[in-house]
Amino acid sequence: MSESSIVPTERQNLLNRLATLAYKRGDFTLASGRKSEHYVNCKPVSLSGSGLALISRAMLTHVEANAVAVAGLTLGADPLVSGVAMAAADQGRDLDALIVRKEAKGHGTGAWLEGPLPVPGALITVLEDVVTTGGSSLKAVRQLRDAGYTVHRVVTIVDREEGGEAAMAADDLELISLYKLSEIAAITQA
Repeated sequence: MSESSIVPTERQNLLNRLATLAYKRGDFTLASGRKSEHYVNCKPVSLSGSGLALISRAMLTHVEANAVAVAGLTLGADPLVSGVAMAAADQGRDLDALIVRKEAKGHGTGAWLEGPLPVPGALITVLEDVVTTGGSSLKAVRQLRDAGYTVHRVVTIVDREEGGEAAMAADDLELISLYKLSEIAAITQA
């Protein structure tokens, strides 16, 4: 799914920002090790106040109504989970933010998860900035499921359309993307 239920002008504004500030065409090696002529780094948008506000409102519309928290793998999801939790609070909704570490904390409790932990079995929506193969999202989902939480959905800003959706489906997950890479690339060529 690529359509967001945010105001159309906000959706176009966010698309323009992503195309201008987050997208580059060239010769790149991705985190997955794959080569690509397309590079998307959402941090210049997600780490700006107005950009994060747009992203957060858009992502919140896709968080399950009965989810008690949003979570994501550090670093790309850190501003997203905080922004969506804040956008929810602005609407009077109680939604917590969790950060999933890439590896267990090397001291103290050795925790994988940071934030106010919900009760076991609680529904959590995973947030991601960019999905390529789905590896980062699936790592976060596995850690959450191993901790006893329920995860059915991943919401991403950009789906690079390189197998992430199929990988999610194979793990019984729904992938919702605010934008497809092809949509962002097309606007840069216009």
